[in-house]
Amino acid sequence: MTISTVGIIGAGTMGNGIAQACAVVGINVVMVDISEAAVQKGIATVSGSLDRLLKKEKISAEAKDAALARIKGSTSYDDLKGAQIVIEAATENYELKLKILKQIDELVDPEVIIASNTSSISITKLAAATSRADKFIGMHFFNPVPMMALVELIRGLQTSDATHDAVKELAERLGKTPITVKNAPGFVVNRILVPMINEAFFVLAEGLATPEDIDAGMKLGCNQPIGPLALADMVGLDVCLAVMDVYLAEFGDSKYRACPLLREYVAAGRLGRKTKQGVYSY
Repeated sequence: MTISTVGIIGAGTMGNGIAQACAVVGINVVMVDISEAAVQKGIATVSGSLDRLLKKEKISAEAKDAALARIKGSTSYDDLKGAQIVIEAATENYELKLKILKQIDELVDPEVIIASNTSSISITKLAAATSRADKFIGMHFFNPVPMMALVELIRGLQTSDATHDAVKELAERLGKTPITVKNAPGFVVNRILVPMINEAFFVLAEGLATPEDIDAGMKLGCNQPIGPLALADMVGLDVCLAVMDVYLAEFGDSKYRACPLLREYVAAGRLGRKTKQGVYSY
C-alpha cells in the first residue's frame, strides 16, 4: 500500500505534531477536530514550529510553505475519505476513543488502516470494536513528535502482517525509528519509564537525596538527558499516578504501587510544569 494521504483525528499537541512530521516529508494531511478554533490553533502550532526550524536554517522558506500547504484542517469526518490511513490522536480516554473509532470505521473504505496514538489503552480491545481488527494498530508517537525519533508500533492480537508492514514503512518515511511491541499495559517504553519515575519518588520520600541530586545522579550515572523527577514534572504528576494505578489494576502486582508522596503531590494540585509547581517550581 502506498500512503499518500494521512487522516488525523485531533489537532492538539500530538495531532499537530504528527501532521507536521507527515507534511514535511511530502505526505498530504487531513487534520480533523471538533471546532474550527481547535483546527486553526493546531495549524498555527505547526506554523510556529516550522518557523523555529526556519530560523535555525534546518528548512527553507519554500519547504515551510509547501509543508503547510499539504495540511488541510477540517471539522468534518467526511474529509477523511481520501486517506489511506487514519490516526486517532484524541484525549487519552477509552470511551471517547471508542466513539471516534466507530465513526471512522463506518465512514472510510474497508481497506483503510486505522491507527491509535494511545499510550496506554489496549490495542486489542480497541481493534475489537471495529469491523477491521486486522487493519488496526497502535502507532504511539512521543512528544514532541517532530523531534522524537521513536514510534512504538503496537500489534493487537488481530493486527495483520500487512498492516504492520505498511505502518512500519510509513514511520520510516517520517524519519522515525519504529519498534514493534505486543499489546500489554504501557507497551514497552512507559512500562519501564513510569515505574522508574515512581521509584525516584520513593527515593525522594525516604530522604535519601535532594531532587536535584537524584536527577543529577540519573543524568550523569545513566546518561539520561533529563532526570526522572524533572521528567515527571514535564509529563504531569497526575499522568504518572494514573499510569501507575492502571498497572497495579491490570497486573495485580504490588511492585506497581504508586508512591504515597506522588499521590500527595497530585492531591495538592502540584502536577508539574502545567501548574507551575511539581517537584520543582516553574
